Amino acid sequence: MAGAGLKAVQTGRMVDLLTALPAPRHTDPADAPPLRWGVIGPGVIAGDFTDALHAHTRQRMVACGSRSAERAAAFAAAHGVERAHASYEALVGDPEVDVVYVATPHSEHLEHALLAIRAGKHVLIEKPMAADADQGGQIVAAAREAGVFAMEAMWTRYLPQTDIARQLLADGALGEVRVVTADFGGRATFDATGRLWDPALAGGALLDLGVYVVSWASFALGAPAGIIATGTLASTGVDEQAALVLTSASGGQALLSTGLRAGTPSLATISGSDARIETDSPFWAASGLRVRRSDGVVVHWTDPYNRPYRQGMSYEAAALARFVAEGRTESPLHSLDEAVSTLATIDEARRQLGAVGVG
Repeated sequence: MAGAGLKAVQTGRMVDLLTALPAPRHTDPADAPPLRWGVIGPGVIAGDFTDALHAHTRQRMVACGSRSAERAAAFAAAHGVERAHASYEALVGDPEVDVVYVATPHSEHLEHALLAIRAGKHVLIEKPMAADADQGGQIVAAAREAGVFAMEAMWTRYLPQTDIARQLLADGALGEVRVVTADFGGRATFDATGRLWDPALAGGALLDLGVYVVSWASFALGAPAGIIATGTLASTGVDEQAALVLTSASGGQALLSTGLRAGTPSLATISGSDARIETDSPFWAASGLRVRRSDGVVVHWTDPYNRPYRQGMSYEAAALARFVAEGRTESPLHSLDEAVSTLATIDEARRQLGAVGVG
């Protein structure tokens, strides 16, 4: 039913709830053709991705690879994976694997994405696609030369609520987009040798959580023409908190916040001259959204599909399978060039903050 989950507060006139908002498309990840997946880096996020894949799609994780045979075997047993490989090379060389999910820390994404691409595999690379824009560009060039499909795992782009926002933007329903906001902060225990805090592991808030808010701004406004960043650094030199003001070529602005010291609401908005989108929390996972129109009508769509939090990664996996079946080599909803542009924005913000490890 097109109007599933719609509620409205009416001011001044009746509203047809069934046509007030466009219905999200591709709401069932099981409608995508099946692919055989292999994962590099069998950690927590790989486990959540695999479980979402098996629970909600026809995709199957058939192999996993690790530098530790024991770790690979334990992951396979825990998540119903057929084969465990004791090296990444063996994983990408597995003839039964169609697409490789790179789930290692982003400091290793370049090496592991190139390994899969050179083996002729399609590749989904956990966000951010790389540690910086230069590395991202290397991945893009290699994938295009090899003719394989490559995509950053920015799963927020494939959620039902994001598709509603996408349709509203494409139809011009918001009018001229002027202000975009997004925040994503969490409380992380400081560990100088941990992934989040170590500059050698591409640590910092911007690359880990900030990529979501920068990507949201890119979704609504495109690549920024101007970037202003302020924030604080941890004792290790990585960014622990950051606030960004991005200005688009059209004069629209994005106000963004991220950090590792305090949890924040995880809300996002897109404000236009005619209407405003306000997401429910968290904006980066399946939740819902509210549209406030200039005529005073407020329409609220709540996600009815029961795929919360990382179960929503099933949508990006299904989207990749559809794109591959269509003969594409990158996502039409989130291009490789846009993923690199997002990294370039983060590079500049980190440079302005003086973060360690930025060229």
